[in-house]
Amino acid sequence: MARQAHKVAAPVIPDLAVPEAAREFAFSDADFRNLVQLAREHAGIALSDSKRNLVYTRVSRRLRALGFTAFRQYRDYLAKNSGELESFINAISTNLTKFFRESHHFDHFRSHVVQPFLNGSLRSDGRLRVWSAGCSTGEEPYTIAAVLRHEMPSTSRHDIRILATDIDTDVLAKGARGVYPVSGFDNVPRIYRDYFEPTGERDDSLMAKESIRSLIAFRRLNLMDPWPFRGKFDAIFCRNVMIYFDNPTKTALIDRFIQSIKPGGFLYIGHSESFHGTHAELQLVGRTTYRRKA
Repeated sequence: MARQAHKVAAPVIPDLAVPEAAREFAFSDADFRNLVQLAREHAGIALSDSKRNLVYTRVSRRLRALGFTAFRQYRDYLAKNSGELESFINAISTNLTKFFRESHHFDHFRSHVVQPFLNGSLRSDGRLRVWSAGCSTGEEPYTIAAVLRHEMPSTSRHDIRILATDIDTDVLAKGARGVYPVSGFDNVPRIYRDYFEPTGERDDSLMAKESIRSLIAFRRLNLMDPWPFRGKFDAIFCRNVMIYFDNPTKTALIDRFIQSIKPGGFLYIGHSESFHGTHAELQLVGRTTYRRKA
């Protein structure tokens, strides 16, 4: 699913147009329609006709890996091997992200969630819960964790957890590892850079320290599936994920988010996303920042 997400900008390989005559694999209209339907059914991803070349380019990698010569073979394989669906969704997902992406969200999070929690003005059961939905390779949850740790150096006195989820198992593995190129830290304010350290293996990479890693749980979750938790969150970050959904899917997902946010809690969405005033329980309180009405 498009992912969602937010951190060291992963290198992006453009999906250049491949003329039909030059294509390595046979790719018919039926192939495209079938894969579009699978993406919608299993991940909620809406792929228009303009994404035909994107689908061809990205899924071709799976054909090469499996030794197929035509998309028809791959479709047959998908129909008989449910485990391949995960690899298919991983292939078509978009995972562009970086640390402190749309930094105004983290300024708001610090002043309206973290600090009120610390001074007791936030209605709380003593726990602080944050969800990074569509966490991609992990830069977003590590940014959240760095902000939290800076505001409360001794988090052992507080019950704080960050749930980081994504449908793509490949990017989740990278997030759990917590190692990123040094070049990706250009947007990280100096006060937060001490939460990352050299890996000891390579000079061009830094690793998230245990002090912030310990706050995060990385889990695979398809946002279209039932959610395996009942507790509510003080804040949910779901940024640049819903741009890949059609309007009915987006509306249904926002309704589910609302029910998973504590009254007075916040939902942060991407800069190119908006709700157009269709959700009565949400109040716009800042740039792409919404508060669930109490």
